[in-house]
Amino acid sequence: MSMVDLEKAPGAQPQAGQGEPVRRSDAEGCLAVAIRIPVRIVVLVLVVPVRMVWDALVVAGRFLRDTVLRPVGRALAWLGRAVFVWPLVGLWRYVVVPLAKGVGWLGYVLLVVPAVWLYRWVLTPVGQGLAWFFTRVGAVLAAIGRGLYAGLAWLGRYLAVVPAVWLYRWVLTPVGHVLAWCGRQVARGVGLVVTGVGFVLYWTFRVLLVLPALAVWRWVLAPVGRALAVVGREVADALGHAWRIAGHLSRAVGRFLGTVLRWTVAEPARWVYRGVLTPVGHAVRDTVLRPLAEAGRGAGRAARQALASARLSVRQARADVRRMLFGGPAGRRPVDRREPSAVEARTLGSSTTALTKD
Repeated sequence: MSMVDLEKAPGAQPQAGQGEPVRRSDAEGCLAVAIRIPVRIVVLVLVVPVRMVWDALVVAGRFLRDTVLRPVGRALAWLGRAVFVWPLVGLWRYVVVPLAKGVGWLGYVLLVVPAVWLYRWVLTPVGQGLAWFFTRVGAVLAAIGRGLYAGLAWLGRYLAVVPAVWLYRWVLTPVGHVLAWCGRQVARGVGLVVTGVGFVLYWTFRVLLVLPALAVWRWVLAPVGRALAVVGREVADALGHAWRIAGHLSRAVGRFLGTVLRWTVAEPARWVYRGVLTPVGHAVRDTVLRPLAEAGRGAGRAARQALASARLSVRQARADVRRMLFGGPAGRRPVDRREPSAVEARTLGSSTTALTKD
């Protein structure tokens, strides 16, 4: 990025009726133009080392994650499953669940079935009898209560309600009207006094505090705030530009270091592996390892044949000893399994027919 790019504003808008863009510095004033280039240079010098260190830490962290943390995490996860999850699953499946089923069946047999029988054949009839009894008693008590309520209501009406209505209508209502009129007059006077005092306090507060504060805000704080806002915006833009430039520089440095490592370490190692180690390995394989493997396989075959011959000799010697001590096995008559001829078939059929007739 050149100095011209640093001087350009991020957002340029065309003027109305013209095709040329208007720089933001032309519309912002001389303060922004004066502080933009020095701030960006200083921020660039400060941010480039930070960005390069950050990129190096990111690369190291990714390498550490891919080579160390992820395999260790997988091993720990498998170890955790083997140590905690699988034993707990086996305990739950083969101990807790059968034990819970047994306890549930035992509780059903010892508690639920007797409780159901007690509820059905003892508590239900007793409850129905008590309900019938209390229903009849409740009806009697309700009749007595209605009579008492009617009597008490009549007494309460003529001893309390009628005198209270007369007292409210002819005594309390006129007194309340008089007191309400007096209260309205007093409230009106107090309102006038409070309004006057509030008017005086309002103009006193406005003249002594509001107008000076408004003047300080308008002629001191607002210009200073605008200047600080311009400075802060320029610093933020400079940080953004510097961070992007540092990213490009860090990427270029990383590519340079990668190229240097590739041509100084990787390429020579690959050449050594491909041009030296691979032919040597092939030669060792063809001249040493394969003959040794063939010799080993031949020795294995010879050993297996020798073992098979020794096993057969031992089996024959054992059979000879058994034959000498206990004699040979009894001979068996061979069974004729050939197909009968046509003459034999006819003779067999005629004999079967004669037997059937007899």
